[in-house]
Amino acid sequence: MKRRITIKLKEVLDKRGMTQKQLADLTEIRPATIHDLYHDRSKQIPRNVIEQIAEALNIDDINELITIEHIEE
Repeated sequence: MKRRITIKLKEVLDKRGMTQKQLADLTEIRPATIHDLYHDRSKQIPRNVIEQIAEALNIDDINELITIEHIEE
């Protein structure tokens, strides 16, 4: 069984009632980067981006933002 890392930014923002634009403004991360993360399309995520998002959203547990899913081959 393969594993896939999933970004749950959509769930996190929806739970907080926050838009992608608000997060981009708060973190100064490019809106296109936020958009790709929101739709779980990013191939690579720089550590500083994760840190900025975690700080802005007051996330202490990375599992709130990133999970590992098992997928069938």
